Amino acid sequence: MSETFTEPTLDYWQELTPDVPPRFSATAPHRFGYPVRLADGRVLVLPLRALPDGAHAVASLIANQASHAVVNALADAMAEAARDLGAEMVAGLPTLGLAFAALVAERLGQARYVPLGYSRKFWYRDELSEPVSSITTPEAGKRLRLDPNLLPLIEGRRVLLVDDAISSGGTAVAACRLLARAGAQIAGMAVAMKQTNRWVEAVAAVLPAERVRAAYGCPLFARREGGWWPVEGTLPTVP
Repeated sequence: MSETFTEPTLDYWQELTPDVPPRFSATAPHRFGYPVRLADGRVLVLPLRALPDGAHAVASLIANQASHAVVNALADAMAEAARDLGAEMVAGLPTLGLAFAALVAERLGQARYVPLGYSRKFWYRDELSEPVSSITTPEAGKRLRLDPNLLPLIEGRRVLLVDDAISSGGTAVAACRLLARAGAQIAGMAVAMKQTNRWVEAVAAVLPAERVRAAYGCPLFARREGGWWPVEGTLPTVP
């Protein structure tokens, strides 16, 4: 037990349950985990991570540490939420968005998807890249890149961005700019988690908020008596 109301995450992201497990609370204050309910009624408990200021926390998802059952359930929900956007191709965002992109594409009846990346292969072209930073990868100099061999898959087509989460909106904005410059039409975006709503203003110029779909949403949390309490006005709408 810790006064920060956080704990190691090894056992998180491994199962979906019909109800909130007994050691967690469905209502504030939340300690250690925050339960979210998917559209099919099942519950996924997410670990709470304290932000560097110590006074706030966010719910966390690390897709490549999740069980296959959880990843598949989230991909089901993401595809269903984005189905009406009419996408002709899925573009997966690095790094953790790639855990969902192929699954979402398959569920939407697409035979393949377009992976975006950060590493520069020797045949890549700098004009098919865009600078990017995010809440988890804020370092300068990182660029989102598109393999030029994949241009025919997106040129003139409606493309759905897929990522694990949207938080600050920085990666989503970079992806929209890059793909639009490459000739794609941005149909929308599907994520497992809308992490607060701070991203809404950031992406407004490139992607309307109603075209960002999610399996679930989580607010920002503030540390108060007894644990973590949702900050009013920060819970995003879902899907």
